[in-house]
Amino acid sequence: MQRSGVLIWAVCIGMGGSLLLAGCASEQRPTPTPNQAVAEAPPNTVQPALGTATNSSAPVIAMTSDWVPPLFVSPEEEASYYVSRLADQRFVASYGDRDNPRPWYIAAERLGEIGLPAIPLLFSRLDTSDAYEQMLVLYALQLATQDPQLMVRTGSEYVQLGSVLDPARNAENVATARQWWQKHAEQVTR
Repeated sequence: MQRSGVLIWAVCIGMGGSLLLAGCASEQRPTPTPNQAVAEAPPNTVQPALGTATNSSAPVIAMTSDWVPPLFVSPEEEASYYVSRLADQRFVASYGDRDNPRPWYIAAERLGEIGLPAIPLLFSRLDTSDAYEQMLVLYALQLATQDPQLMVRTGSEYVQLGSVLDPARNAENVATARQWWQKHAEQVTR
């Protein structure tokens, strides 16, 4: 295998151009058929959300890293990006085995990891009219309010939802989040 790589490199140099060299430097793979793509897809691929229509019978396959912009200047900027993606039902990866796939809500999970800087932005989206987005805002709030720095300030209290990821429970969960905010808004903004 190494010998053929050297031969390709030599041919590219012999043809005289860095443009050709760049083309030869990339690894060439045949385009997989849809069935091969599903079989070879890594576990963190993006699948359409349940109930969404697609233009073809082939599954949507994209790496979760395809959704990430190249550079964030601050945690607040990163949080702003992910808050803007909460309503996008395609912004979901799946995990688990083939018989029991589970959705991985990329934006909500990332906002939970960002923690404290994401909380004011999440509370600003709490009154959205989109039930799916509101469900994910609440889920992200539950995760983000468990930021260790904030937990010290709040005496280990966080937005603790009774039932997570159930749009039918949004109203109840919004009330819980508002109660937490009334009690701890000062700890978040200082």
